[in-house]
Amino acid sequence: MADYSLYLVTGSYDYDDQTFLQIVEEACQAGVTIVQLREKTGTTQAIYQKALKVKAITDRYGIPLIIDDRVDICLAVDATGVHIGDDELPVHVVRGLIGPTKILGVSAKTTARARQAEQEGADYLGTGAMFETQTKQTPVTSFETLQAVIQAVKIPVVAIGGIKEDNLASFQDIPIAGVAIVSEIMKAIDVKEKVQALQKKVAYWRSGNE
Repeated sequence: MADYSLYLVTGSYDYDDQTFLQIVEEACQAGVTIVQLREKTGTTQAIYQKALKVKAITDRYGIPLIIDDRVDICLAVDATGVHIGDDELPVHVVRGLIGPTKILGVSAKTTARARQAEQEGADYLGTGAMFETQTKQTPVTSFETLQAVIQAVKIPVVAIGGIKEDNLASFQDIPIAGVAIVSEIMKAIDVKEKVQALQKKVAYWRSGNE
């Protein structure tokens, strides 16, 4: 089973490719456990080329690569899996396209969506935004909803949205499988130092939930 504990979701911001790839590599070196390439703009060709470069990095460190939304890119670069939201293809259709062995992540903000996604073949769920975030304009999800989603399914649940080093303690008593982090890593002044600090806090709350 994949380790979702420190899940890096990329953000390109205004970085050139070299800077972007350097940040991803430093994060992988420092200990993120899984990487999702999230590219909301750009041509299919550009995203494909970027995915190939990111996969070369994640492969080097033995880290799973998930592609956000784009089933075609996932298959084209032979990524570990794909993550889909509410407005993508139905879960069971995506499972049919990617086959039984690739990881399928699904965004779920309600228990109904969570149960349906699990039944249709999701391997894990992403729930949030848990805090306000500039990365994606979406309503904040309550911790009560997060708990309800976790209790509704048997597959891992990853919290996402506005998660930073200084609010990680909020998850101390919640049995999530991990935290998905974007800007806190992608915009860090020292990426390795930030990832290592996050690692320590994640290890701390995980030990309390076991």
